[in-house]
Amino acid sequence: MSFGFSYIEIVISVAILALLATAATPYLEQTVIRKKESELRSDLRDIRTAIDAYKKAYDEGHLENRVGASGYPGNLEELVEGVPDVLDPKKTKMRFLRRLPADPFFSGEAKSASDTWGKRAYDSDPDQPKEGDDVFDVYSLSDQKGLNGIPYRLW
Repeated sequence: MSFGFSYIEIVISVAILALLATAATPYLEQTVIRKKESELRSDLRDIRTAIDAYKKAYDEGHLENRVGASGYPGNLEELVEGVPDVLDPKKTKMRFLRRLPADPFFSGEAKSASDTWGKRAYDSDPDQPKEGDDVFDVYSLSDQKGLNGIPYRLW
């Protein structure tokens, strides 16, 4: 009387486990993409909200009024580093983001998180976004399409 497993039983068990792993792999890959898409949505919302708050502060007179300026930040770093509040006697800095997130779909080398985003200037055409003297909007530089079929750069 033997209490071990036969060679056939072990081979069949391994084959069943391999089949289950093969079926689960696409689901796991899609889960990773969904997580990155969720992060991209959140990052875009945070940056765009900060840009809008900067513009509102400019319109309300809290930021230095520059002749010919649109009222949008000159670069994304200003949102984190802050700008002096001219209405405050102590000239404390107004900050609009705690940190600048990097684009989760950016592939390549970047010196800073700001370099991972495409930036659209206020006077730029929405269909052909270009950088300029200010940052009116941000977009992903990725050429990939989302699970919804829309390219990430159009989100």
